[in-house]
Amino acid sequence: MKIEINAKVRELKGTGASRRLRHSGKVPGVLYGGKNKATSIELDSKELFMQFKHEAFHASILTLNLDGKKEPVLLRDFQMHPVRNNIQHIDLQRIDENKKLSVKIPFHFLNEEIAPGVKLEGGIVSHIMVEVDISCLPKDLPTYIEVDLINLAIGDSIHLSEIKVPEGVELANLSEDNDPIITSVSRPKVVVEEVVAAPEGEESEEGAEGAEGAEGAEGAEGDNSSKDGENSDESNKDSKE
Repeated sequence: MKIEINAKVRELKGTGASRRLRHSGKVPGVLYGGKNKATSIELDSKELFMQFKHEAFHASILTLNLDGKKEPVLLRDFQMHPVRNNIQHIDLQRIDENKKLSVKIPFHFLNEEIAPGVKLEGGIVSHIMVEVDISCLPKDLPTYIEVDLINLAIGDSIHLSEIKVPEGVELANLSEDNDPIITSVSRPKVVVEEVVAAPEGEESEEGAEGAEGAEGAEGAEGDNSSKDGENSDESNKDSKE
């Protein structure tokens, strides 16, 4: 996918000038690298954002049309507004076709849903790495690198050394002492709810208290019945007299 962006040389510089530029619907930026000196540029905000949304914009050679003159560039940095989510500033680097680039490239994960560990065993896929640093000439720069999970069972993982990269591409993070895991399939965690039982001592004490309460109640009823009997006898005596 070839992406072309239009820009103009920016004459005014400074924080105030950049603020006014953003208010007018433009994005300030800088173009640097190569044999030419750094150049301040400005781009149309809406036009730039439409291209910015494509994944290829972040990891491929772009064509910059600067005041009618086209040259290959690479996105090197950008700043986003924390609330409005629009581009505040952009850095572009000129490309030398004969010099290697160091770029971060995203992974594209394939066949996650039909991997045996997921489809047959109910496992969960974990992506430990989602991008990788590579080194290559501009002509060999890939937009992404594929990682195929088709053979992964539960407990299996894919290391960086196991992925296939295009010819001319070197993985900067890979060495004999460093071969990180990219992705893996693991068993889902089962949450077990624990039922807290009351200690045996507390149950016995409550039982004893209940028994004592019952006995006390029966005793009280007995006392009341005897008193009622005595009262009835005294009433009979009084009536006879």
